[in-house]
Amino acid sequence: QVQLVESGGGLVQDGGSLRLSCAASGRTLSTYAMAWFRQAPGKEREFVARISRGGGTTTYGDSVKGRFTISRDNAKSTLYLQMNSLAPEDTAVYYCAVDRGSDGYGYWGQGTQVTVTS
Repeated sequence: QVQLVESGGGLVQDGGSLRLSCAASGRTLSTYAMAWFRQAPGKEREFVARISRGGGTTTYGDSVKGRFTISRDNAKSTLYLQMNSLAPEDTAVYYCAVDRGSDGYGYWGQGTQVTVTS
């Protein structure tokens, strides 16, 4: 079992930056690949980025490529999402999750709200 707690969200202007964190407790974070998702009001949950267990491989959704960077610090059991050049369409609740392989993504955190104003 893993418990995830996201933080770092807030209100930012168009073109601004935010850094989200996801603190993990329970099983060792390095056991899992990790990911960020987001969900805007009235929309389905959207994949944002994924990082391998060791951090050497990253994957991004098309809408955030070149603007967002996922990283992790396994010693601190923390996942990060650096978000630059934010736009109003990035407004959403952002969630971190564990990649459990064939069991899919799980152990979702409570989410952190990101609001980008124009």
